[in-house]
Amino acid sequence: MRKGDVVALFEEFASSGVNAWAAGGWAVDALVGHQTRHHQDLDVAVDRRDIPTLLRLLAKKGFAVTADWSPSRLELTAADGRTVDVHPVAFADDGTGVQAGFGGDEFRYAADGFTTGTIDGSPIPCLSVQQQLQFREGYDPRPVDDHDVALLHRLRPVR
Repeated sequence: MRKGDVVALFEEFASSGVNAWAAGGWAVDALVGHQTRHHQDLDVAVDRRDIPTLLRLLAKKGFAVTADWSPSRLELTAADGRTVDVHPVAFADDGTGVQAGFGGDEFRYAADGFTTGTIDGSPIPCLSVQQQLQFREGYDPRPVDDHDVALLHRLRPVR
């Protein structure tokens, strides 16, 4: 996935009223303010009420569902190999969210776990530093995870 693709998709999300935030590596890069590595896909946390609109929008852009692990996540791929990994989030009135995991697990989003970064000079809604660090706990990291965590630690506010 190229940075121009990410920016264009988030512009489409916003103009269609889809509440979506970059997650994963692109969210790290949005917080850093520039692309720091190659990305296989674009992870997006999406208000689950917006999933039907998001799926229609991505279908118009040539994406098709290639893996459906609902309600945990969906993977959509375009013919050219671009991939969007969709993470549906159920939001409570207080702004916190929950994403279903596999086997009954849950991923919890703090109300302050959402912010804005920039990619290619464009504002991109994304997960906060602390939220992303939380989601990178509890599994053996890959080299890209080590890269991202190092950047996130540099961005973490001093307490």
